[in-house]
Amino acid sequence: MSIIALGLDFGTESVRAILVDADGREVGSAVSSFEHGQILDALPGSETPLPDRYALQCPADWIESAAVATKEALTSAGLVGDEVVGIGVDFTSCTMLPTKRNGTPLCELDGWKSRPLAWPKLWKHHGALEQADRMTAIAKERGESFLKRYGGVIGLEWFFPKMLETIECDRDVAEAAEVWLEAGDWFVWQLVGGDCHALVRSTCQAGYKAMWSADEGYPSQDYFQAVHPKLAEAVANRMPGEMRSPGQVAGHLTEKMAMRFGLPAGVPVSAAIIDAHSGVPGVGAAEPGALVMVLGTSSCHMLNATKMVDIPGVAGVVEGGILPGLFGYETGQAAVGDAFAWLLKLLNRDSFDDLAKEAMALPPGAAGVTCLDWLNGCRTPLMDGAVRGAFTGLGMQHGPAHLYLALMEASAFGVRWITELLRHGSADHSASGSDESGVPIDRLIATGGLPHHNRAFVEVYADVLGMPIEIHPSTQGPAVGAAVLGMVAAGPEKTPFSSIAEAASAMAAVPEDQRDLIMPRPERTRAYESLYDRYRQLADAVEQQRI
Repeated sequence: MSIIALGLDFGTESVRAILVDADGREVGSAVSSFEHGQILDALPGSETPLPDRYALQCPADWIESAAVATKEALTSAGLVGDEVVGIGVDFTSCTMLPTKRNGTPLCELDGWKSRPLAWPKLWKHHGALEQADRMTAIAKERGESFLKRYGGVIGLEWFFPKMLETIECDRDVAEAAEVWLEAGDWFVWQLVGGDCHALVRSTCQAGYKAMWSADEGYPSQDYFQAVHPKLAEAVANRMPGEMRSPGQVAGHLTEKMAMRFGLPAGVPVSAAIIDAHSGVPGVGAAEPGALVMVLGTSSCHMLNATKMVDIPGVAGVVEGGILPGLFGYETGQAAVGDAFAWLLKLLNRDSFDDLAKEAMALPPGAAGVTCLDWLNGCRTPLMDGAVRGAFTGLGMQHGPAHLYLALMEASAFGVRWITELLRHGSADHSASGSDESGVPIDRLIATGGLPHHNRAFVEVYADVLGMPIEIHPSTQGPAVGAAVLGMVAAGPEKTPFSSIAEAASAMAAVPEDQRDLIMPRPERTRAYESLYDRYRQLADAVEQQRI
């Protein structure tokens, strides 16, 4: 009988179920969209507008869509379910919610359904801007040691700012919440059951989004008390559970969930991992120095290194956060696929197919049009969700192709800024620091749907960065990574693998002579040197205006 692992990949609009065998063959997959999608305008059944910057989801959608996708994936593979030896879960983060002690989300209970902050806050929920800024300021005043692991800034999309937002903006919801947790941890808890005190929290999610470390745990009670006494109380009393790393067993599939998903009861379930971080084992990048660019609605750029360096603007550095024994660096861009979708809507077009050739025929610089890609704020290097993007240099002679090329170039310039930050340990691209002052980047790998659907986009990236970019053949790197973790959770008794690195290499790595490489074009790379300076000047001007 084949040895199969199930990976469940939770995105912003849907969940993908993928079945992968021990040799890396993707034998079946299916996608199921969430019934309520992103809740951005009003709560289900309500016409009352939500406040600006809110982004919520419905937890019942996660269970229903995951069950539907799993059954459809099994059917497409011609499997009955008994072949599945382990389950891995990746989830958008920080997506978090308040529940009762039995795991029931507050938003599912009468009396709370009409309260927006009783619902899960999606990763892109930006309602906690003021709370994040205040938490950062207090951490700096107190000289909190954890702050250096996050580039000196607490992100507004993270766990505790969203928790504090609820405490300050809807005290009744905060008082009713008996458990606060990440959505990935909640979903795993629903699969395996058990008491809330035994629920498993992912070290990956906690490390990158809740300022947790294996050495220090969460920030101190003194810090939380300085921020808000109710936050300190909630952290102390309403965050039960134990920490486990992705790949470690969180529990086993219950009878109830087994019936719903079409799987045998007792299948091991891995602790959750953040969706972007799952892309690293999902492309077989088990070695340090490979920057994995998970390109989707937003983008996360993940890098493993052998050393810890304090780098301003990095979204997080967690020891063992992605792969055991390595320091995992997270950086990112807040709007990539979202930005392209916005431009399509603005231009009243269904796709960029008809513009791609026209845009790529233009010289670098889009005939004077410069774009700043901060349409949903800036993650790296500013960690500021309030700044906004721009187009400059527009004239009557410019058309849709110029806007399209300028947006692609802006996204690529943003990645170049990130690579300089990592390599030099500084956000100043004019700094004379050598690679040794930061962490090395030897290889670029692109995964996610965008690289396959938009090759021109990756070509611009390669030209701007001046490095080859490998497009991984799987369009579902994070989903494959989740399957890798499911395989590892099954253990060496049932699988050929005893580590994540072994499983990732066997199930997802591409031989060097078979890699799909996009090579930079030297003449365009040279042209982009001065154009990158122009982008940075625009970024400086916009940042100063914000300040």
